[in-house]
Parts: sequence; C-alpha cells; structure tokens
Amino acid sequence: MQKSTNTVRNLVSILSGMARDAGWSDAEWARRSGLPKETLCRLRSRSNCDLATLAALSHALDRQLTVSSPTLRAHAGGLWPAVVDRQLETSLLDLLRSRSTCLEDWREFGPHFFLAGLAVTLASVAGFDRRSYLDLAEALHPGASEPRVFGKWLAETPLPPARLLPMLQVQLAHAA
Repeated sequence: MQKSTNTVRNLVSILSGMARDAGWSDAEWARRSGLPKETLCRLRSRSNCDLATLAALSHALDRQLTVSSPTLRAHAGGLWPAVVDRQLETSLLDLLRSRSTCLEDWREFGPHFFLAGLAVTLASVAGFDRRSYLDLAEALHPGASEPRVFGKWLAETPLPPARLLPMLQVQLAHAA
C-alpha cells in the first residue's frame, strides 16, 4: 500500500492540539487516557499504532474516532462543492473566523479536497497557526500541502482566495 502521508502522526497531531486547547500537558492527557506518558512520545515518531490507543486518547478528549462516507453534495469528481453560493460562503466564513483546526468541525462543510485547500490558504494568513492549518489540510486530503496539489486547487477552486480572504479580513476586523 502506497503511503502519501503518515496518518497516525496526523491523527496524533490533531488530538495533541485538542489536548493543548484543553490546557493539558502530555502527562495529564496520558493520565486521563489511561496510558503511559511514554506512549505519547513514541506515537509522535511512529507510522502505526494500536487502534485502542488512539481510541483512548480521543475518548479522554470527549472525541470519537469514526469512519464515514461523505454525503456531501459535490461535483461528479468529488473535489468541489456542487454549489458555491452566499449560504456556503457565510458558513465557511463562520468556520474560518472561529479559527478551529478541529477536523470534525471542518468535515461537514464540503468535499475534503476543497476544504484542504482552504486550510492550506489559511496557513499563509497572518494570525493563523501555520502548522495547525497545514496538519488539518493533510488530515482532510493527504498531500494537499504539496505545491503541485495546492497549485491544482488554486487553478480550479470555485471559491478563490482573492474573493474569500478579503471577506474574512473584514469580518475579523469587525470582531476585534
């Protein structure tokens, strides 16, 4: 099986961000998960792990690991939303304004390739945590942060950054 990114590291990175957001150290997160602290350290450099370990880490954060089949409306190719209208723009702006890097918060807003490109775009915006958004992009669509893949996204996206980012900046300025 060809491996384009390390899914375990991506998942651990996302879960680690959630633990940090909760104010937990690795020791506290491990304690709440019922795991040795050393397990967290090892997971960050491994390409595989036991599903029960990931489940324990996510359960401590009151999150659930799931496998889902997207039911999102998308074009036949599955990369883009079927409709990009003001309602979608408003929903996406609310998501972006929240600065969430939680994978589950993003998944409901459209095809994962489309959303991954938005996350890569935010990684270059001042005030947004570059590493977190690049990790999110990779979790949504492995390889999304590679220049060739992001170039395809930029060339084909139905919602270009030149339209979305100015709207986001206005909303962020009004919120401040």
